[in-house]
Amino acid sequence: MGLVADDIGPVLARDRFLRGGPVEGSVRDLILSSWERSRSLGLSPDGCELPYAEDLDLDGRLVRAAGPVLDRLQAMFAGRKVNVSLADGRGAVLQRRFGDPSMAERLPAIQSTPGFVFAEKFGGTNGIGLALTERRLVSIYGAEHFAERAQSNACSAIPVRDLLSGLIEGVLCLGYPPAEADAAIGTVIRRAAGAIEQRLLEQSSARERGLLQAYLDARSRMPAGDGQLGELGASGLDWRDQMILKEKATELISSAQRAAVEVHLPGGRHVTLVSRPVTSASGVEGVVIEALLPSRHQRLAVSTEAAPPPGLPAHEGLVHVVPASGLLSGGAVPGPASATARPPGPPPAAAPPLAPHEPDAFSVAGHLTADGHAPDGTAGGLVLVGEPGVGQYAVAARRRLELLSEASTRIGTTLDVSRTTRELAEMAVPRLADYVTIDVPEAVLRGDEPTDPCKDLHRTVVHGIRDDCPFYPAGERVELKPVTPQLRCLTSGQTVLEPELRAAPGWIAQNPVRARRLLAHGVHSLITVPLLARGIVLGIASFYRSRDPAPFGDDDRSLAQELATRAAICIDNARRYTREHTMVLALQRSLLPQGFPEQNAVEVAHRYMPAESGVGGDWFDVIPLSSSRVALVVGDVVGHGLHAAATMGRLRTAARNFAELDLPPDEVLTHLDNLVGRLDREEGGDDPSGDSTGIIGATCLYAIYDPTSQQCVMARAGHPPPALVHPDGSVEFPDLPAGPPLGLGGLPFETAEFHLPEGSQLVLYTDGLVEDRRRDFDTALEQLRGALAHPDRPPEDTCREVLATVVPEHPADDIALLVARTHTLDPHRIATWDLPADPSLVSSIRSAVTRRLSEWGLDELGFSIELLLSELVTNAIRYGTGPISVRLLYDRTLTCEVADTSSTSPHLRQAATTDEGGRGLFLVAQLSQSWGTRYVPGGKVIWAECALEMPGGKSGADGEHMAFDIDLDDIPAI
Repeated sequence: MGLVADDIGPVLARDRFLRGGPVEGSVRDLILSSWERSRSLGLSPDGCELPYAEDLDLDGRLVRAAGPVLDRLQAMFAGRKVNVSLADGRGAVLQRRFGDPSMAERLPAIQSTPGFVFAEKFGGTNGIGLALTERRLVSIYGAEHFAERAQSNACSAIPVRDLLSGLIEGVLCLGYPPAEADAAIGTVIRRAAGAIEQRLLEQSSARERGLLQAYLDARSRMPAGDGQLGELGASGLDWRDQMILKEKATELISSAQRAAVEVHLPGGRHVTLVSRPVTSASGVEGVVIEALLPSRHQRLAVSTEAAPPPGLPAHEGLVHVVPASGLLSGGAVPGPASATARPPGPPPAAAPPLAPHEPDAFSVAGHLTADGHAPDGTAGGLVLVGEPGVGQYAVAARRRLELLSEASTRIGTTLDVSRTTRELAEMAVPRLADYVTIDVPEAVLRGDEPTDPCKDLHRTVVHGIRDDCPFYPAGERVELKPVTPQLRCLTSGQTVLEPELRAAPGWIAQNPVRARRLLAHGVHSLITVPLLARGIVLGIASFYRSRDPAPFGDDDRSLAQELATRAAICIDNARRYTREHTMVLALQRSLLPQGFPEQNAVEVAHRYMPAESGVGGDWFDVIPLSSSRVALVVGDVVGHGLHAAATMGRLRTAARNFAELDLPPDEVLTHLDNLVGRLDREEGGDDPSGDSTGIIGATCLYAIYDPTSQQCVMARAGHPPPALVHPDGSVEFPDLPAGPPLGLGGLPFETAEFHLPEGSQLVLYTDGLVEDRRRDFDTALEQLRGALAHPDRPPEDTCREVLATVVPEHPADDIALLVARTHTLDPHRIATWDLPADPSLVSSIRSAVTRRLSEWGLDELGFSIELLLSELVTNAIRYGTGPISVRLLYDRTLTCEVADTSSTSPHLRQAATTDEGGRGLFLVAQLSQSWGTRYVPGGKVIWAECALEMPGGKSGADGEHMAFDIDLDDIPAI
């Protein structure tokens, strides 16, 4: 019982551990950690000598509270070999009870006589010592004990706390033979410890009642008419006013000073609170807070004497919060109040003491007479009575609740793992700890789920009240040794408290030199908490204390665990978002152009910037078209995430496919509009649940630039208009017909045509560049205009300037930017012939083409071009209608165009061996690298592109034709 594995018993596991062998997985982590601590303390199984404490408080409040409970346990286990013991907070046994009375004679003195200290540092792994170390219920069976003398025993032990302060007052332990082990023992010992804790609380209530009675006795002896208790509720104080008074009264009690303060209430009203010292018949000293309602509205001036002499320590007791129907309204004295939320940690340092009550110790101008009493006509009532130390607990409890409330709004403000861990540290310092370090596996920072949180830890945050404390610096990899509290925390998933780091060998063993330096800086107490979310350990947070000399307590541990739990959920959300964001961003970038094909029409630069909140569906493209033209496309899919990125990829692919058909911009948008509508219907338009992920909307701008005519035709579907930068530096946003967003259907798109001189810049962008909640739209356009007003700047520099000056500080939407500087195909590289539909003129066209090819230095292409043009012109004469136009374009390829006024489109077909025709287009396809048909308003154009061995040059910067071409391909390598 108590073992993890079945293949090895506790005796063998303990023997293997003592010989230095591995036992991980063979015993519980709780026991193994205690064994390791015992060994690091230099203890030996047969030499655990327990000290004897002479200064036992055998009549203290713990013994008085536990006496009846111990008697009840003794009666419950009558006749059984059960040893019931009560130890104090240091592990010294105060009381023992035996189910079988004869056990007291048979057991050795160390197990039967009160006074021996069973702390883990003396006795190794045992019930009392381990309960104090782990600060929770523990059970130890037989060989799990470290000392030899306890090998035949089993025990269960649980800390007993003061419900008011949260401190461990002692330990209740049940010892029994291993054969008597029963799951019900855990229930019994929990209920018994709870009963002792409740009796401790009742003792505190009795102290408070004594204070209250002393105050009432003093009031009854006052002369009639001097500050009698009145009805506060009758003076217009509702429950909100009374809550304000109670909160301020608690602070006055915790300050342990005689004072009178004016409390302002809503509506311009004010009430004076007066604190008075009082001593009960049993000698308990406390503070009473009275509320005085002045008969007339006047300012309050308080004059106090020098600090009162010492004499009153901070007692532990219960702050009596009087209900609205009780003494605050002049009612009867209430009974004991129930305990409220308690603050963590040990009792605070003693507050400034109170002197015995002297009526002339202070005077309140306008509200108290010279002898310290309220003047006639002043109504008042008791608000609170309690002890200063308890008041400090109440104030601390409220402040810690405020810390948790604030943490819920300040931790997790962003979906960034590092920033979230930083926010946790900033919340904890200095209100909980003086220094915080947070270690997170590298996988979590990448957004992945850690496979082993104990490996590949990186110091993510170091934050504290000083910057020179010698912790491992942020960014450094942290290797934890097995005995460290941090590794114990990671492996067990439980919070670990080390109240005294000087007595924590596991923490010191991590790095003794650095540990000494930390101790020299005053660091003395540690809480290490796993960042646990959905059962996954995402890292570890360590809280250190240095300025406050008191060590961390259990309530500090609870508060740290609550903060870490909230932060862990935020970290997990940020990690999962990071993973999804990285995945979607990778998908987005893979779907965007990885590079643009070579073309001479425009010089292009582009940028894509995802939003801070997630990747969206912005996209752009540059698509070469026939006859040296180029299409420029920018689009935006509404929404963010994987669905938006996938939809973007589908629309970009569709746009390229439609562009291959050589359609004008308005027809391309019409096809995209139909596609978006169809996708929207297919992806959830018929889903009755309303949970569809259909496309909410998309916008697009499609432009075609022709370098032969310097004309640009464009159309847009709900997209922002482009910016045109003219060669003289002027910038305009053309009035382009808007058109509806894609997916609405049923509405036509309109085109607009613009002349772009060589060197103009066409700037296409998505709305994320200019739309921002914190900036006016017109202001953004003016910023964009200023960034673009430099016509001689290369497109790459233009992109950098736009991103530096126009992009919002925190982009809420994706941004796609495409800058294209236009070029012109030199007129010397364009040859055009017009001829009627006469078959006899085909030979003359061949001759003219041959001469022009010779002028261009392309004689080697003469035969294939003559044959190709003969077929195209013959088809135009035979199947089309005149007039016929022939054009040659000498660019990166040689393009042959034949235009006629017919709309009949030729089709490539497989001719049979007996067919006389049908082979012309087959020859065209074989002689060219690509060919097709482009429809124009006056008919159609059949074009064919032939590859050149040397890429055609583009016109120079001055627009003049290159006089010669140099082929360097034949130069041998060195």
